[in-house]
Amino acid sequence: MTWFDESRLDDPGALATVDVRLRTLAESGARVRREAGEAASAIATAVADGQQRPRAVVAAGPDSRLLRAVLEPWCPVPFVAWPGAGLPGWAGGMDLVVILAPQGSDTGSASAAAEAVRRGCQLVVAAPPASLVAEHAAGRWTTLLPATTGDQLATAVVMLDYLDRVDLGPRVDPEEVATALDQVAIGCSPHRDLSVNPGKMLAIALADALPVVWGGSVLAARAARRVAESFRRSTGRSAIAGDADNLLPVLRATPRRDVFEDPFADPPAEQRPVLVVLDDQHEDALVRESTGRLRAAAAEQGVRVETVETDATTEVGRYASLLLSGTWAAEYLALGLVED
Repeated sequence: MTWFDESRLDDPGALATVDVRLRTLAESGARVRREAGEAASAIATAVADGQQRPRAVVAAGPDSRLLRAVLEPWCPVPFVAWPGAGLPGWAGGMDLVVILAPQGSDTGSASAAAEAVRRGCQLVVAAPPASLVAEHAAGRWTTLLPATTGDQLATAVVMLDYLDRVDLGPRVDPEEVATALDQVAIGCSPHRDLSVNPGKMLAIALADALPVVWGGSVLAARAARRVAESFRRSTGRSAIAGDADNLLPVLRATPRRDVFEDPFADPPAEQRPVLVVLDDQHEDALVRESTGRLRAAAAEQGVRVETVETDATTEVGRYASLLLSGTWAAEYLALGLVED
């Protein structure tokens, strides 16, 4: 039988067993700064070259969906995410191809880079200099943004910083993103007591629950999917994320809680959902309406609602902050689960 021991969240001995993973989370901001520093010269050179605005932007490779979530509402030219191998058939010399390859070993990204070079596309690749992808990307119209940490988010921030500077994306300040990540790391630090630690508090709220994670905006929705994935990977338990119309039936099908029920004498047959709202301060009317419907359904069925908030000032900073907050909670949830 598996149960949750919240005392482990403040136990130095238990925390020491996950020290490496928690340190990795705490260093998220530092990795953004490192990547931005390593790529600063390459970005400045590429911006100074002043290449003409492309006909379209193609984000290639498996990490293209993150770029799509950020760029689609902002990009002044047609934007396409192409996560499979190769490139769209129409891509050519008038188009810009961007590729995120933080590890540099993905064969699909390497294939897309080689095809972009062959077709004469403008090509910007964020990858380790001595890597398979960088080797296939070498060409006259290629800009290599050196990646050194293997961190997907940090590499994406560098690419988005470049696209911001050439007026193809929203404002992205790597230092602001790094600061937002640092603030989450400070708030969720293992050295902070669980009574004032949002990561530990969320883990306790989800101790015996099914996380139902909701983000209203495009970026918050992506963060919700990644957070749910973190819960599943860290704990082996179920966790779901999706559109409001997909989550509402889950909430409405939850039996109303009996106020006279003894949770110790009559343990629930299955986990009750807890609605986790990732609030990125998006003011869109449709987002507010969907959030209201989810909260109303939760209140009607007696489903607890937990809200994760952020003070970051840019969209990418808010995405990074929400994602890291949820990941800290997933690690604490996994730490507190023990088996008899």
